[in-house]
Amino acid sequence: MDIGIFSGSFNPIHIGHLALANYLCEYEGLDELWFVVSPHNPLKQESELMDDALRLRLVHLAVEGYPKFRACDVEFRLPRPSYTIHTLEKLKQEYPQHTFHLIIGSDNWTLFTRWYEWQRILDEFHLLLYPRPGYPVDEAGLPDSVRLVSSPLFEVSSTFIRRALAEGHDVRYFLHPRVYDELRTSMSNL
Repeated sequence: MDIGIFSGSFNPIHIGHLALANYLCEYEGLDELWFVVSPHNPLKQESELMDDALRLRLVHLAVEGYPKFRACDVEFRLPRPSYTIHTLEKLKQEYPQHTFHLIIGSDNWTLFTRWYEWQRILDEFHLLLYPRPGYPVDEAGLPDSVRLVSSPLFEVSSTFIRRALAEGHDVRYFLHPRVYDELRTSMSNL
């Protein structure tokens, strides 16, 4: 099967993540998409992250009921900080029957050469690159292993969601209903 690997903090997972993932499954030939929750992204401050278990639980809630989505905690079992090449190697080792396609935004593509062992990722795996506002991509200059997808642009960010929730705004339509309910419950228990 062709499996999309959408790795990230999902801090929290929101409707933009889900809509993009849905598009990639329905229009870009992926059989499944696995949301790989990262305990700590080396390019982000750990203090910005919500609790690891909460973020994973929110992803489970968001993907429940759609057969092409799966929550994946493989990075919780790997040394920290987590590096994408290690995640992809582990998945390839555990699931040799699948072909994995790493999904990244064009904003991350501009930083890709800063990723640990980025050249090995390009040499050994497929990348699906989705557009992000303000980060155009020269499709003609992409390596053979990278494909630019024509997904709709989603301008929702987890930073916006966290800030809105902290300020008491009702952002229920930016989140899966079960994620919104869980976040409201979690925040009221703090």
